[in-house]
Amino acid sequence: MTDVVIVGGGPVGLLLASELKLAGADPLVLESATGEQRRTRDLGLRGINARSMHTLGLRGLTGPLVEAQWAMFRGMAAHRTPQDEHDVIGFMMSLLDKGESGGHFAGLPLFGEVTRTPERVMIKQHLLERVLADRAESLGVRIRSACQVTDVADEGPYAVVTLAGGETLRASYVVGCDGGRSTVRKRAGFPFEGTPATMTGRTAVAELATPVASAMRGPGGLLNLSLVPGEIATIEFDGGPDERHAPVTAEELQGSIRRVSGNDAVVTRVEAGIRYSDNTRHADTYRRGRVLLAGDAAHVHSPIGGQGLNLGLQDAANLGWKLGLVARGLAQEELLDTYTAERHPVAATVLRNTRAQVALMRPGPQVDALREVLGETLRLPETQRHFLDMVNGTDIDYAPGSAHPLVGRFLPDLEIKDAGYARDLQADGRGLLLDLADSAEVRRTAAGHGDRVRVVTGAARDGAVEDLAALLVRPDGYVAWTGAEGLADALTTWFGPAV
Repeated sequence: MTDVVIVGGGPVGLLLASELKLAGADPLVLESATGEQRRTRDLGLRGINARSMHTLGLRGLTGPLVEAQWAMFRGMAAHRTPQDEHDVIGFMMSLLDKGESGGHFAGLPLFGEVTRTPERVMIKQHLLERVLADRAESLGVRIRSACQVTDVADEGPYAVVTLAGGETLRASYVVGCDGGRSTVRKRAGFPFEGTPATMTGRTAVAELATPVASAMRGPGGLLNLSLVPGEIATIEFDGGPDERHAPVTAEELQGSIRRVSGNDAVVTRVEAGIRYSDNTRHADTYRRGRVLLAGDAAHVHSPIGGQGLNLGLQDAANLGWKLGLVARGLAQEELLDTYTAERHPVAATVLRNTRAQVALMRPGPQVDALREVLGETLRLPETQRHFLDMVNGTDIDYAPGSAHPLVGRFLPDLEIKDAGYARDLQADGRGLLLDLADSAEVRRTAAGHGDRVRVVTGAARDGAVEDLAALLVRPDGYVAWTGAEGLADALTTWFGPAV
């Protein structure tokens, strides 16, 4: 029997598998598509925001992601004219290189450094998946492609996964990372309430008889020429697509371009295309017994602003170490309750701001005026800071109202004397106990958790922690405890009993 079956081999499932493996569990990833099938759906660029980059950086993945990004941009530049490269790709590369691309809110740009560079990465999804798959495979994770899951059942002592063809697999836990139309969510009976679609988005690789220009505020919606050569996207606020699965035709895309922009464009060919909407729904819980959800299986919303991928990556980072400890019998199942408690409010906030962004993208003079007012407020440093933190996930607080402001927040960029930066000390996926006062008592208390928590002694070169004797950091980089009292309880709460 497998410890954890992960249904879905996209970025969320792959990251979760690696986190489980680092925690000592045995995961199996089941992906319905082949690699080539996934690549044909890989339209547009995916933005990895600041918090996700910091999280992935804990595991040493910053370098491979940045390298893949620059290789991709160099390849794109080779297919554009020098003027295009200077105006579009060159500008974006400059912002990313300087850490000044904070993203956008409904098309209104957010510039400024978030916390540290590299703050963001823009990358094709198949390249991101390749980096994460390489990491998972290097850890010994098993990945099976072309495996369609048709049913999931919680049988009490274990869960059963049924594949097309009748094969069944048993696991201690099953996690659905299988997207917005999740089979796992449906078969396990998770309610998925929300609001229906109000817009239709189309993205396609297409050829046009004459060039067109991007129009963020067209008469009927949005027209955007992607950084990816040949890709074009439209958004119409027409109540959502009638058909999601039929191929996007040249006639359909041509009609959409004309309606949103007023341009008499002629589309001669569509090579590949997808439709999407702002259908916004949220599971009421992320766990029912032995079945859990992560990523789009747990929450769907408009892709405007690019927060969905990052929301899912943070789900995986939050769940992986917890589920790994529980699956190994080192921690009680109550630890899994903190997954929904912590992540559900974060997703609810994202769903709220993506609904707001859709409203701000609609055509019309009233919305134009609203955008002007918001654009003016975004020039205020405090407002810019608020929106930057919101879209980059750097405002996440898992323990609001805690006695110390660091508890529940991502660990600051601390440098520890004789040990280096704290961010570089968690590549193995263990928790981190920073003994800042060189306390023999701290080390004695943590001795029984050495397989789950690394103890590092040394003063921190940062005024934010000068009053603290010790810091307990979870494997996902969030501070679980500070101070001098209560360490034994904190270790047991987050990492299980001492052994």
